[in-house]
Amino acid sequence: MTEKIIIYCDGACSNNQQRENRGGWGAVLLYKGLAKEISGAERNTTNNRMELLACIQALETVKNRSLPVEVFTDSAYLANCLLQRWYVRWRKNGWQTAGKKPVENKDLWLRLLALKDKFAHIAFHKVAGHSNIPLNERADELAREAIQALR
Repeated sequence: MTEKIIIYCDGACSNNQQRENRGGWGAVLLYKGLAKEISGAERNTTNNRMELLACIQALETVKNRSLPVEVFTDSAYLANCLLQRWYVRWRKNGWQTAGKKPVENKDLWLRLLALKDKFAHIAFHKVAGHSNIPLNERADELAREAIQALR
C-alpha cells in the first residue's frame, strides 16, 4: 500500500459576523501512524477564513509533496469549491461570482490553490460535521481551544 498523508482540518469563529470576534483553526495530520496537531487563531475574522486557513496551514506543514495527500473537511464552503471546481469559473470571470460580486477570501483562495498545485496527488473529501468522526472532532477541538487561548 502506498504511504499517504491524511489531514483533517476545521475552523471555528466565536461571534461570527460580529465586529469583535475571534476565530480559530485546527488540523490533525497523520503519517505512518503518527499524528501531528497544529492550530492558531486570529481576531476579527470569519468562520470561512478559518476553514481555509486550517487547510492552508496543514498543507504548508507537509514537507514531502510527492506523497499522496487526502484532506478531510466538514466545511461545505471549502469542499464544494474544490470538489465542484468553482475556482475555475472564478478565475475565468476575473475572480467574480456568478452573481458578478467579488469572490470573498480571494487572498486565501489564491494561497490554497497555488499550494494545492504543488502536490503530486491531492484529494479533498467532505465529511459531516459533529458526527463522531474522531479526527474531525479533534480538529474542531483544536480550533476552539485556539480561540480560547487568544483571550
